[in-house]
Amino acid sequence: MNPSRRLLLCLFVIAAAPAAPACGQAPRFALTPLLFESDTKYLYSNAGINTAGRIIEVVSGMPFERFVEERLLRPLGMVDTTFWPDEDQLKRLAKSYRPKSDATAPSLEETPIRTLRYPLSNRAARHPMPAGGYFSTAADVARFCRMLLGGGELEGRRVLSEEAVRQMASRQTPPELKESYGLGFTVNGSSFGHGGAHATDMTIDPNTGLATVWMVQHVGFPGDGATAITVFTKAVAEAFARPE
Repeated sequence: MNPSRRLLLCLFVIAAAPAAPACGQAPRFALTPLLFESDTKYLYSNAGINTAGRIIEVVSGMPFERFVEERLLRPLGMVDTTFWPDEDQLKRLAKSYRPKSDATAPSLEETPIRTLRYPLSNRAARHPMPAGGYFSTAADVARFCRMLLGGGELEGRRVLSEEAVRQMASRQTPPELKESYGLGFTVNGSSFGHGGAHATDMTIDPNTGLATVWMVQHVGFPGDGATAITVFTKAVAEAFARPE
């Protein structure tokens, strides 16, 4: 099988599957007290992302999952990206692993995706959640990254405005905070991207013209496995470096 077609956990962070549609929980999120004053600290917020999903529903007049399908996935040709993998996709679902706690030497054991409800294809049991829960492939995510690398355009088709991508990829957190985040992406100098559940990651760097997709399906690494992504990104940079 072509590795790029193996179904993987996408880069969006996976959170516990809600009993009701996450977008519909926005009023409850709005009543939750702040943990700290704005601009004084930073904390990744699944509730905030789900609220943004509800805003999309109100403005567009359509369910969040339909909006993403019509405005993003279909135009980009991301045919394997879905909240609910079908029978064929489930056959291609990559297994996930975690380190064995009782092993005398570094080793792995298979583990389920504990934050999701099974069966994964059951639309009644698993509601769409903007903050996490998409399944995808390396090939699909690569198309998404190429669109961002192109400033919102892929293969001559514009999906996002240049200004929207610029805002997403620009630091929005105050300079005095150590966390450097744009709108949905971490920002590190010229590059931006997002890391998700099970060690997934993507990075886009317009200066080098490179985008990397990292999908390894690990809930923690044994030994020095966590350093593998650094080795990977360095190898990519060296192999595809632009001639001076």
